[in-house]
Amino acid sequence: MKFYDVIVVGGGHAGIEASWAAAQVGAKVGLVTSNPERIGLMPCNPAVGGPGKSQIVAEIEALGGLMGKLADATAIHTRVLNRSKGPAVQSLRVQVDRDSYALEAQRMLLAHPNIESIRAEVSALWVEPRLGPSLLEGGELRGVETVDGRRIAAQAVVVASGTFLQGVVWYGRQSRPAGRQGEPPARFLSDSLRAIGHDLLRFKTGTPPRIQAESVDYGQLETVPADSPAQTFSGTVGPNATARPTWQTRTTEFTHRLIQENLHLSPLYGGDIEGVGPRYCPSIEDKVIRFADKDTHLLFVEPDGLHTSELYLQGFSSSLPPELQVEMVRSLPGFQKAVIQRFAYAVEYDAVNPLELTPGLQSRKLKGLFTAGQLNGTSGYEEAGAQGLLAGLNAARYAMGLPEAVLPRASGYIGVMVDDLVHRGTDEPYRMMTSRVELRLICRADNADERMLPLAASWGLRSQSDLQSTLAKYTHVEAELQRLERVRVDGVSGAQFLRRTNTTYADLLERTVDAGPLLTQAEAEQVEIRAKYAGYIDRQLRLMEKLKELECYLLPESTDFTRINSLSREAVEKLSRIRPRSVAEVSRVPGIRDSDITALLVFLSKVPA
Repeated sequence: MKFYDVIVVGGGHAGIEASWAAAQVGAKVGLVTSNPERIGLMPCNPAVGGPGKSQIVAEIEALGGLMGKLADATAIHTRVLNRSKGPAVQSLRVQVDRDSYALEAQRMLLAHPNIESIRAEVSALWVEPRLGPSLLEGGELRGVETVDGRRIAAQAVVVASGTFLQGVVWYGRQSRPAGRQGEPPARFLSDSLRAIGHDLLRFKTGTPPRIQAESVDYGQLETVPADSPAQTFSGTVGPNATARPTWQTRTTEFTHRLIQENLHLSPLYGGDIEGVGPRYCPSIEDKVIRFADKDTHLLFVEPDGLHTSELYLQGFSSSLPPELQVEMVRSLPGFQKAVIQRFAYAVEYDAVNPLELTPGLQSRKLKGLFTAGQLNGTSGYEEAGAQGLLAGLNAARYAMGLPEAVLPRASGYIGVMVDDLVHRGTDEPYRMMTSRVELRLICRADNADERMLPLAASWGLRSQSDLQSTLAKYTHVEAELQRLERVRVDGVSGAQFLRRTNTTYADLLERTVDAGPLLTQAEAEQVEIRAKYAGYIDRQLRLMEKLKELECYLLPESTDFTRINSLSREAVEKLSRIRPRSVAEVSRVPGIRDSDITALLVFLSKVPA
């Protein structure tokens, strides 16, 4: 029998990052998938980044993950969104070659000496009961079992099964078991998770139709060119980063009428689908019904790759029957003769209630079990990849006898997402947005290295030389900011000059006799941002200090909330289940009152130091 430090179940974005992170810190990893050739497959839009999501990718990159590198290496169109707005919400979006992305992910993973691919379907967690053969809750995790009868031993397991747990795909009111188009579901693992005490949710997501590229009249579409020069996540520009444009079209009144007249054919509106869908990535049916005042909706037409014949119709996700999809697509400008190569569908799947996870994404029901990605109730490649990295790192640390690594909420987007999930939970597929982040002016994509790399180096995800380079970068930035307070330009300090509208660091250097030190482009960008937004950044730093005060009030692991006077009944029930580690975490649990916080502070004042 083979033995691994960590087994990762699933080869999607969460599984990729989990395997890589665990392997990078020295764990021997077994990556279990039913088909290793599908590792890294992008079942939805082959794109990485966008509002709220590019910030996550920047943090994954700073933590030593793969997603940014894979996107840059296989990019075919790059574009910065919200460029006219401030740096906190500017977001890089990279359209990638779908097939090349998967091949590059497979190449990098399987070349790692600590990662071994295992072809199998996991049927159950291998748990040795402690209190009898029928009671798995409270048992000891030994690894996983497969449908062909094998047992694969490991000290820790990361389940990153995406939409495959008891997956069902819907085309109209017809359904069949599947994890996604053309692939079977994970048939048995849900039962194993329930057996150890997990409460499973039922969620839904979907994907648009893929259109034969040659059947579209591009003359009727609005062209969206790639940015030149191309921006990147990792600093390395791929060979085809500006190779393709994308396009835009719109729905019509006839499109909307077709949908409204045929809602009875929708499994969601017909009552067949029980799963809850994503609020912020709705199907075209949802858009037409929820926004009935709108006569048209914008759609994005994007290539699946350099050598594929398919276009992705973003914004046109649907679960209506295929024959109706043909009429709907042909009602769009430029698509009058369109040929659908793959029809849109909805997929229902089981998800773990994230309230049953620790901030390190370990199960509260079974030590050594970690979960990541859509299984945790999220939506999106980027959210999945970030969770995979954290879960893989912590699975390796568990196997090594080390404490959990945690990203505090104030550390950035990944910290906010995980904190939201494990302390607030979710009743629909969770999607990261800039509006969720209280300190978004501090937690920008451009300074992810400053925030994340010291942590990554301390955990073994990044090298000490990487850390020293980053520390030197920000030392140069701080020194230049101090110099600019002394330099005079047009009667004001250099820092004040930079705060003027439409002024740049390059403009300042042209107006000064002393040009100062020679900075890199990244250093100059940091100087300009920090000078322009100094007042706002200071305000957020003060807010961060206030939030940290509550983080300092730590709750003993043995806290019996039923014995704390004045706690509300709801607080006792939720805190006993969630087991928060600090008063700050308590404050973010839905339903907690100010009086509950006061009661906890009084309780802690009486706890011996």
